[in-house]
Amino acid sequence: MKHIVILISGTGSNMAAILRAAERDRWAERLGARVAAVISNRPGAKGLDLARQHGIATGVVDHKAYDGREAFDAALQAAIDAHQPALVVLAGFMRILTPGFVAHYAGRLVNIHPSLLPAFPGLHTHQRAIDEGCKLAGATVHQVTAELDHGQILAQAAVPVLPGDTADTLAARVLTQEHLIYPRAVADLLRKM
Repeated sequence: MKHIVILISGTGSNMAAILRAAERDRWAERLGARVAAVISNRPGAKGLDLARQHGIATGVVDHKAYDGREAFDAALQAAIDAHQPALVVLAGFMRILTPGFVAHYAGRLVNIHPSLLPAFPGLHTHQRAIDEGCKLAGATVHQVTAELDHGQILAQAAVPVLPGDTADTLAARVLTQEHLIYPRAVADLLRKM
C-alpha cells in the first residue's frame, strides 16, 4: 500500500478534497494507496479534527517549539517518515522548507499554489493578479523544489478575473478549482508509482 502523508496548517480544505476523492474513487482498491496521516505545524489546525473523523492518524510538529528551520524540518521529517510515505502532499502548509528536507522527498513532494505559476510565486497572489490587471488567475499543482513555488507543473486550472473582484472573491473562485485539480494530480502521480 502506498502511503500519503498530508501536511496542513489550517482548515485543510484541499486535504478534505483529497480525502473525498480517495474515498469516492476507491484509491485503496484502484491505486493501492491511502492517506496514512495528516500532520500540522499548528496544534489548533481545524483540519486535524476532520482527519480524525475520517479515521486518519494525525500529528502535530509545532514550528514554534524549535530553534530554526533545520531543527523543525528534522522533527517534521521524522514524523512523516514514521508513516513510510510514497507521497508527501502540502495542502495549505504555510512553512518554507529547507533544501535538505526537500531533497529527502525529491520526486515525492507536491504542493498547490493559488496562481498560474510561474506568475506570482509567494504570498498575496490574488491581490497581485488584480493589481497587474490579469484577465485570468488560477491554481497550480507542482513538484516542490528548493526554490519557492517552482518545480515541474503537474496541473493547472484558470478562472477569470471579473470586474469588481476583490482578493477574497477571486480566492474563493480559485479554491473551487484547487479542490478539483489537486486530487486528480495526486491520483495521476500515484498511478505512475
